[in-house]
Amino acid sequence: MYLGFLTVCLGKMPLKEKAEWAAESGFKSLEIACWPRTNDRDYSSSDIDVAALTQKEADEIKGYMKKLGLTVSSLAYYDNNLHNNPAKRAFINNHVKKCIDAAVMLGAPAVGTFAGRNIDKTIAGNFDEFEEVFGKLVGYAEEKGIKIIVENCPMESWQVKGLPGTISFTPELWEEMFKRVPNKNFGLNYDPSHLRFQLIDYIAPIAAFKDRIFHVHAKDAEVFDDRLAYYGIFNRQFSKSWGEGYWRFRMPGLGQVKFAELVKALKDIGYDGVLSIEHEDPLYEGSEAKVKEGLVLGRKYLEKLL
Repeated sequence: MYLGFLTVCLGKMPLKEKAEWAAESGFKSLEIACWPRTNDRDYSSSDIDVAALTQKEADEIKGYMKKLGLTVSSLAYYDNNLHNNPAKRAFINNHVKKCIDAAVMLGAPAVGTFAGRNIDKTIAGNFDEFEEVFGKLVGYAEEKGIKIIVENCPMESWQVKGLPGTISFTPELWEEMFKRVPNKNFGLNYDPSHLRFQLIDYIAPIAAFKDRIFHVHAKDAEVFDDRLAYYGIFNRQFSKSWGEGYWRFRMPGLGQVKFAELVKALKDIGYDGVLSIEHEDPLYEGSEAKVKEGLVLGRKYLEKLL
């Protein structure tokens, strides 16, 4: 296994500068953010304009990445592929395809995204649409030798307060997801933090889904038992922001995910891919220096476990 990070956290810094800092700071890989240039999502950035990428530009990126001793673990575009607005859904699906094309040009193995949700339907009611949409997206990627990875984030309150914004956030739902789209190039960007705050076992699913874990997010979380006892599992109802409830994300080693056990479980299934830090720790945000400090803390903690 080797360490990398998702480039979103360093904002609009040019990709080459991110790569240079990553190499200097002991990282071996980048999970490159590829949202559209015009985009209003939080926790997103556009380090590569996949809609306009040429092979010449891709070769330049591959050149300096190789020189710096870095690989690309995946291209990241996490958006709602099942959007209830047909025009928005079509745009998002099409951008995923552009990311797949860019992955081919860059020699990247995978594209990461969300399943999403048509919020007008129940979770169960989304799966017919999911089968159609992802059957096409995964098939398109399969023809080009690219893997599609889905992060297991519930995206709670993304579209409607109190409701999950995706349909792929528990092992139960993964079973249905892979039943509907069984292609072998379709798998998970496995993130233990989302299971931790849902009070789900984040170790046992590793063996159960050993053939579907293609990429791993190294993100920690902490649950505050006193707040959980007060707010309950549906969390705070009068919160000013999504991060003020019974849990919050942390850098690896600063929360409650038992990463030593996680790494052992990954080794047991033969996983030798990336542990990619997804930096969403509110205590290490606010400035470039603070973000970098958090990333280095996470890297130093995780490398001891490898």
